[in-house]
Amino acid sequence: MGEFDLIRRYFQRSGGTDNPAVALGIGDDCALLQPAPGTQLAISCDMLVEGRHFFADVDPEALGHKALAVNLSDLAASGARPLACTLALALPQANEAWLAAFARGLFALADAHGCTLMGGDTTRGPLNLCLTVFGEVPTGQALLRSGGRPGDELWVSGTLGDARLALEALQGRRTLSPELLHAARQRLERPSPRVSLGLALRGIASAAMDLSDGLAGDLGHLLQASGCGARLEASVLAGLPAVAAGVLDETERLALVLGGGDDYELLFSAPAARHAEVQAIGHAVGVPLTRIGQLETEPGLRVVDAQGRPLSTPARSFDHFA
Repeated sequence: MGEFDLIRRYFQRSGGTDNPAVALGIGDDCALLQPAPGTQLAISCDMLVEGRHFFADVDPEALGHKALAVNLSDLAASGARPLACTLALALPQANEAWLAAFARGLFALADAHGCTLMGGDTTRGPLNLCLTVFGEVPTGQALLRSGGRPGDELWVSGTLGDARLALEALQGRRTLSPELLHAARQRLERPSPRVSLGLALRGIASAAMDLSDGLAGDLGHLLQASGCGARLEASVLAGLPAVAAGVLDETERLALVLGGGDDYELLFSAPAARHAEVQAIGHAVGVPLTRIGQLETEPGLRVVDAQGRPLSTPARSFDHFA
């Protein structure tokens, strides 16, 4: 099977596309994207490399899902509606069963969010996936990291820490029952991009970003962009893991949340006066939202106990080059 046969068989869908934003899809030198009038394009690119971002034996259908999910999560954090994506794929060989499963996982999530695969590239090489996503957002309404202000409440969606728990178990650093490992591995390999939440937060959230490398480090980027500090409540953070809740103590759960990564949940700030609106949004889109602290004038990140005393939290987020 040659390169172009591979593309036609697994990635070029018959009948073209009914997505009005994609004026021209796969098959030409360039695809053509036509966002709606009065909108801006939101663009994000993520790379997944075997041995660095995923294990060699990962289910290819789950990998197809995650490859797109991590990019859709960036669009969600910007309050952007997905339009289309491109895929650059390096493969050691053209394994038909692997390709069929990978494409199945990719397209299932793409179809759920109206995100058309409109082009890309394939080559032979170590397994490497690079997706670029394109979304649209009304001009001037994108959620940014820089809008947080002292007094704003800090919120996160979903649960945190269980993806890291799965990673440690798969690396042999923790022992989990088969049932718990399966549940944690779902969080690692099949994250849920919070696109509907991001859209609903436009005009409500003051700042937002997605959580990919761990809460402590990712929040640091938001604080730097917004020129604020933050105080987080340790007891609330320790309650965020779902799978780890029954097997780890509070200190261990706190470390997973602060330094974990691969959560792909949304972290956002909102004025305290909009607390009830944020809660209502969570109920409306079916995503649990948890207030974890607030932004402050004093620079830096502080994690405090129930009495307001600062805790020593050495957890650091993931860094490819640290």
